[in-house]
Amino acid sequence: MKNLARVILFLSATTIASAQQSATPAFDANAAARFANLALACIEKEYPNKISHSLNSDADVAPPRKLTPAFYGCYDWHSSVHGHWLLVRLVRTFPGAPFAAPAREALRRSLTAENLAQEAAYLRATGRTSFERPYGLAWLLQLATELREWNDPQAREMAASLRPVEQAAVARLSEWLPKLSNPVRIGEHNQTAFGLGLTLDYARSVGDKNFADLITASAKRFYQNDKNCPLEYEPSGEDFLSPCLGEADLMRRVLPPNEFATWLAAFLPQIPDALDARTLVSENVSWLRTVKSPDPSDPKLAHLDGLNLSRAWMLEGIASVLPASDGRSPSIRAAAQTHRQAGLAAVTGEHYEGAHWLGTFATYLTTERGLSGASHTRVSAGL
Repeated sequence: MKNLARVILFLSATTIASAQQSATPAFDANAAARFANLALACIEKEYPNKISHSLNSDADVAPPRKLTPAFYGCYDWHSSVHGHWLLVRLVRTFPGAPFAAPAREALRRSLTAENLAQEAAYLRATGRTSFERPYGLAWLLQLATELREWNDPQAREMAASLRPVEQAAVARLSEWLPKLSNPVRIGEHNQTAFGLGLTLDYARSVGDKNFADLITASAKRFYQNDKNCPLEYEPSGEDFLSPCLGEADLMRRVLPPNEFATWLAAFLPQIPDALDARTLVSENVSWLRTVKSPDPSDPKLAHLDGLNLSRAWMLEGIASVLPASDGRSPSIRAAAQTHRQAGLAAVTGEHYEGAHWLGTFATYLTTERGLSGASHTRVSAGL
């Protein structure tokens, strides 16, 4: 009887999750335009600017557009980088959309050989060893991935121009990882797991086996023996990444599926199996509740709106590698769906504090960039 109940509840939960997904509007060119316009409004918007800049002399005193002439907009360097990624990703996905032409032109102005040579020189300069490490560098490598995978003459030209910055980022991360004695387990930019996930996807996409092996070995060294992640401690007040889910989303890239399923059981024993699927019918999933920013106009407090988005794609990534018979899948997918809906509803563009970056997180989620084997020609993603 217990097994029968498990099957019934599993099927019920799966049906609920499927119904939720089918009731969600499709991600199409009109929906993508909302995110593209957020990036177009900021990649050449120099101020306000939160600069993270190490000065070596008076010569380094200059406005952002002089210091980093490609990635000076969108409030800070990493947001500018992933704003460019957003535009490339969406133009690849919807090449005939009305936003494609202005996006191409904005990319053409930014990603010139001259601008990117200056970016590479800036990155390699004395005193900047930790600049944007790992978050901004990981997004830079995602931009390189997107350009390399795009079969387009303009993309090939931009990828070639970006190559010096790409090489500098790989070198910087390759020097850092062997020296990093312990991972950084926070919910903001310095989180090691999130950065390693993006960089591992890059390394595999471009066929850099040495870099991929270094990342994989580092991930196992940091995380393979972890157990009982305190999910109940999340979120901290300024998180936009989940420390627990970020680690699991990395390890599903590193471990074989069956080994990962076993690792996940020890690492996140809080995930309900199908026997507890009755909890999925509630408005919010009981084991992992969505969050809401108390003030979207505050740059740090706005982070919580992005947490829903990143949790959603991490949960989807985790579920994507579990065996079809795994009883935790309905709970994970239901949590992903509630977070998807809450996260996308917060991408309003009303406040620049969120508008300059939330579109990237929404695009990463809706185009399934992080899923194994994901295609840039996304057919339907929930909005």
